[in-house]
This record gives sequence, C-alpha cells and structure tokens, in this order.
Amino acid sequence: MRENTTQDAGAAAEFSRIMHPGSRLIQPELLDHLPETDPAAIRSRRDLQRINWWMGNARKAARAINEAVVQPGPRKCIELGAGDGSFFLRVVRLLGSGWNGSHVLLLDRKDLVSAGTRTSLEQLGWQVQTLQVDVFEALPLLAERCDVMLANLFLHHFTDSRLQELFPLTAARTGLFVAVEPRRSALSLLFSRLLWFIGCNHVTRHDAIVSVRAGFSGSELSSLWPKQVQWDFHEGRSGLFSHLFVARDAGSAGVSPA
Repeated sequence: MRENTTQDAGAAAEFSRIMHPGSRLIQPELLDHLPETDPAAIRSRRDLQRINWWMGNARKAARAINEAVVQPGPRKCIELGAGDGSFFLRVVRLLGSGWNGSHVLLLDRKDLVSAGTRTSLEQLGWQVQTLQVDVFEALPLLAERCDVMLANLFLHHFTDSRLQELFPLTAARTGLFVAVEPRRSALSLLFSRLLWFIGCNHVTRHDAIVSVRAGFSGSELSSLWPKQVQWDFHEGRSGLFSHLFVARDAGSAGVSPA
C-alpha cells in the first residue's frame, strides 16, 4: 500500500509539472558532457537535426531575419552555439541568393562543423569561419560589429543572471539578434516526453525535458536585455513548441551592409 501511495504521489507531482511548468529550471543536459565521438552523442545530434526540422526553427529564424533586413546584400553574421553548423546551413538556404558574399562566424565550445557543411555553405556563396571557444570569452574579443547574430536552442542553457551578462556583449556587437528557443509550456513538456515515438535516443529524450523546463515564455528574454540603448523587440510563441526572440537596434535603423 505504501509503495502504491508513493507511486501515486510521484505521478501526481509529474502531472502537475506538465500542466503548470512554472518558472525556469536549469539542469545539466547529457549531450553537453559527452565526448564528441561518443555514439550516443552522435545519435543525439542527428536526433536534434530531425527535431529542428520538425519544429521549423530554421524557417522561423530565416523569416525573422528577412523581415528585419530591408535590403539584401553581403552581411556579417555570427551564430552562437553553432554546433555542427547544420542549422545555419538550413537558414542560409532559406535566406536565398541575395545573401551571396556574406560571411559567417560559427562559434561553439566544440569543433563539430564538418568539411561537408563548410563546403555546402561556401557553394552557396558564403565565407565560413569557425571558432572553438566559450561565447563569453569570444565576444569581448570581436573588434567589428556584425549585422546579424543568431542563436538556436542555446540561450536556455543559461540562468537569467548569466543571460544578463551575455546580452550586453551581444547588444554591443550586432544590430539584429534572433533566437529560437524551447517554449516553456504544458504542451511542449508533454511533447518532449513522446520523443521515443520518433526513435530519439535516451540522451535526446532526457535533454528535451530539461530544455523545456529551462525554456522561455512571455517576454522573459526582452526583460533581460540591456536598457541603455533603444531596441525594438518581438518575442513570443512561434508554432507549437518554439519561443522566438528578435531584438533590433532601433538607433541604427536595423542592420547595415557589410
């Protein structure tokens, strides 16, 4: 009887967490601590590519960028937490040929960008640079301001206080910041528990739940952005499971050509 009572209490608590996600909860993700060549890590990165495609995150980011950039032309871009670069490649394909001649810096703590991804970007007319370094170390060293800074499923890894340290670094170095993050909602949390159905491995299934609990809702990211300069914000739900955040420097009237 006691065992059944404990199980019932655990089930009730889990149901409450699903229906009422509450405030952000930051927990370690397994993939961040696995070696790059670990078979489970390799499989999980493939899972993430499928999840990104299914959620349409690249399409959401490309649309936000194109809406903010009035005149196409060569640009300077940076992706934070770029991973294997496959997400940025999908974004570039959606941006179109008007961005030919642009330059991208792919920042990540791990060296994951394959020769094939680099070649694909170059064939689309992009100059590619990769840098294996922590974002908090890299951004202060950048001498030039970029036109577009992008992050996909990256910001939720950080606490609010850490984001308040990161955002001044980004705001000082770009005229447009676009982030697609997990949406913290009951529906997202429920879906994250069903990833076994599409064949995701144990690493992805664990990290999906952790990601949703650390995700965003409302105007949480806008409230953390530095207030010293006038910025225009768009923030909110995008699709069923994503949270879109766009910050545009109103003082510079958007982005400028490279």
